[in-house]
Amino acid sequence: MTYDLAVWEGERPADDRTACQVFSDLYDRYIDSEVEEPPSERIAAYVAALLERWCDLTEDEEDTSPWSTGPLIDCGSGPLICFPVRWSMAEETSARAAAVAESMGLVCFDVQQDRIRP
Repeated sequence: MTYDLAVWEGERPADDRTACQVFSDLYDRYIDSEVEEPPSERIAAYVAALLERWCDLTEDEEDTSPWSTGPLIDCGSGPLICFPVRWSMAEETSARAAAVAESMGLVCFDVQQDRIRP
């Protein structure tokens, strides 16, 4: 079982309902699309910041990575990344992912709970 998070570039939505719509629109356009687009520079920098804390799943020899897929950068497209986290590490990882996103001026969205991460 995994815990999904999404991070994107743009204005922070006013409320969770609006965030759900923004996420859905971005997901349809960038992730669930036949057109492949590389992650933006800001999303690539965000992934790099996360990988400073935890190694990529493809490099995890000690089973310490929280990611459920790898390479993590492959989860990104354009201004959006939507990535799965191992359920057992979801609390710590999602808190860190949200803090890093906020520090970089990105929006972090909890897909499980349909809410913006503070």
